[in-house]
Amino acid sequence: MPESPDLHPMTATTSDPFETSALTDYLQVHKASLITSDGSYAVSVQGEICLGKRVISYHLVPDEGFLGKSAKWRRMDNTAKLALLRERWNENTRAQLETKLSACAQQVIALAAEFELDPTRALGAFKAKYERASTRVTLALDRIKELASTLDAERQAKKTRDAVNLSLYPESFTMAQGMARHFIAVLGPTNSGKTHGAMEHLASAKSGAYLAPLRLLAIENYQRLLDAGVAVSLITGEQRKLHPGATHVASTVEMLNPNKMIEVAVIDEIQLLDDPDRGAAWTAAVCGVPAKTVYLLGALEARGAIESLVKRVGGTLEVRELQRMSPLEMEKAPLGSLKNLKPGDVLIAFSRREVLNWRDQAIEQGFAVSAIYGNLSPEVRQAQAERFISGETSIVVGTDAIGMGLNTPARRVIFTTANKWDGYAEGMISASLAKQIAGRAGRFGQHEAGFVAGLDGRTHKAIAALLLEKSDPLPTSGFYVAPNLDYLEQIAAATGQDKLEPLLELFTKHINVHDEFFLPANLSEQMAKARWLDALPLSLPDRVTFSLCPVSTKIPMLENALHDWAECRAKKRSASLLRMEGTGGRQRLQYLEDTCKLYAAYAWLGYRMPDTFPHGEMAQSLMQSTSEEIDTLLQRQNSQLRHPKKPQNSRRGPPSGNRSRRG
Repeated sequence: MPESPDLHPMTATTSDPFETSALTDYLQVHKASLITSDGSYAVSVQGEICLGKRVISYHLVPDEGFLGKSAKWRRMDNTAKLALLRERWNENTRAQLETKLSACAQQVIALAAEFELDPTRALGAFKAKYERASTRVTLALDRIKELASTLDAERQAKKTRDAVNLSLYPESFTMAQGMARHFIAVLGPTNSGKTHGAMEHLASAKSGAYLAPLRLLAIENYQRLLDAGVAVSLITGEQRKLHPGATHVASTVEMLNPNKMIEVAVIDEIQLLDDPDRGAAWTAAVCGVPAKTVYLLGALEARGAIESLVKRVGGTLEVRELQRMSPLEMEKAPLGSLKNLKPGDVLIAFSRREVLNWRDQAIEQGFAVSAIYGNLSPEVRQAQAERFISGETSIVVGTDAIGMGLNTPARRVIFTTANKWDGYAEGMISASLAKQIAGRAGRFGQHEAGFVAGLDGRTHKAIAALLLEKSDPLPTSGFYVAPNLDYLEQIAAATGQDKLEPLLELFTKHINVHDEFFLPANLSEQMAKARWLDALPLSLPDRVTFSLCPVSTKIPMLENALHDWAECRAKKRSASLLRMEGTGGRQRLQYLEDTCKLYAAYAWLGYRMPDTFPHGEMAQSLMQSTSEEIDTLLQRQNSQLRHPKKPQNSRRGPPSGNRSRRG
């Protein structure tokens, strides 16, 4: 949300820790947890109902369980929150919920018996952590009624479901399923040394793959393997560095090759299995990487999910839990003022705008500052981190982008806020995110301990509470799956549908998910692109490719480019790389960031459609030169703010006061 350049966001109200404990205890006793759904806080509850010998589990938001909009809930103290929670979820409301679920289940079971159907899938609708009970009751009845509908409709629905049966998803990876695989889960907090042993084993193996969540991490570990004398290639969506005799590959997880047998694979940040947007790539990697030994590196809360998934896909599992190698301590008091910054500090904000604002204020205190945020290319983020490591800069100001894949050996991590925009409202960050970011403090071998603080008193207390909070474990079912081209072609053959958007809708709504162990991923962005792609005379494979191109439709320059490129493909013309849409003017930094993304998207398409996008190598070169220009611009801004030109006829310039934010 827009804010004054000289103010940071207000944090949520905090209360007595005993009241917080009472709230937590009440949730635990009543098998409930707090969630956010559609911009509101709600209570999600678990339990079982018994009908004869059948035990039916549920995990739902009761109809009375919505507690208020995010902003209103955050303003309440914990006493009021507990009172409201007790009013909305108690033994009476549990009884009412279970009565409603029992009545629905009896109807479902009766219909199933009448038509000789299995009610399991319909009753599985009762397990949806973020959804309202009345919605899932309706869904359960709709499911069983659909199965009991007319014979023609049933046959057509069966053909559609049979086209992609997600209960057989692991079996679609024939090479991996034909192997005896051994999984080693190495789990622990940030700075616990999870990666070291796995990468040593990978480097010593005859063949292997490192699968990263980010291009930045793929590049970092590609270089790590190169330095160890390994013949390794780098393969990401936008970049290729192919070694002619490569035995190993470092790649982003989406670039998994399920058809080449290897000795060792390392899958990093395994807790991203629970990400509805990208988790499908981790599901595919665990199901499909054809390696004799598979390392799964990630957070401790992923253990149950890993055990469940490995049991389903087959193979043996070894779990190693690690502890942090150096202590992590909360400072006794908040920072209070940027005047109290010290070399080696990292300031955390949660938007590009705030990062640049705090960066400017830190520079005014006389520090050279590295800026790191998600909109920067991996190369710029790495360059900014290396300036900090080398001592060229002494402070980092960054978003949560520093929490994954960047070696920023901070002595102390300072949160400017504990709030982050979640798409609906600003709310408290999760305990797991707070721990991941805070864990960057006190890198083993460089600092005896790491320290964490908030900028102000409220933030300090909020972060301290989050670091003490126990993170929720990942779900042990509901692993996300995204449709590849083969799946979509099977659905097309079964239904006669040849448009991409309806095929994606069929995948998300009508496929056979059996026991809901595997679920369709969030395809909303892909479907938005498919809507206009279906209007072009393109083949289904081409529409799928363009729909997956990593281009944000929120940036007009990029969205326009993707439209133009798709039209070039439809007209069988080659697509131009250079798109001169102005120089950026006062918004030069933003313009360069978007331009770098443009070159990356062209390179991504160039690897998949080289006849239409023949300038892929030039795009790679321009990505690099633009990244260097961004890094140079950030450093120039550093210098200009630290050493401003003195105006004529004045010994000192005017105070910076309400200077507008850059970029």
